[in-house]
Amino acid sequence: MPLQKRGKVELLQTLSKKNYMNKQALAEWVHGKLGGTKVQAEEIVDGMFEAIIGTLKKGGEVSIAGFGIFSVKARAARMARNPKTGEQVKVAAKKVPKFRPAKGLKDMVA
Repeated sequence: MPLQKRGKVELLQTLSKKNYMNKQALAEWVHGKLGGTKVQAEEIVDGMFEAIIGTLKKGGEVSIAGFGIFSVKARAARMARNPKTGEQVKVAAKKVPKFRPAKGLKDMVA
């Protein structure tokens, strides 16, 4: 059956052969849905990631209805212990990406 005639779930299952999906598989899925060249599909996928990362770098939030919310969380500085030596080490404060799945995504996975 041609890639464009399959359902979304079947397409994703076909493309994720080992129970995981990577950027290449996403690009193949986009290529199957929209046609065009594989290079164009890879540019679309790369562009989406760049847009999400760019927004997070500015401290913004990316909300995708039915999927979830990407945001940035500030972690405070703290003291930790080196497991090898047992020595106390200071861990600097930093910002980390965070993802909160939407109810729709949770319901589909459950």
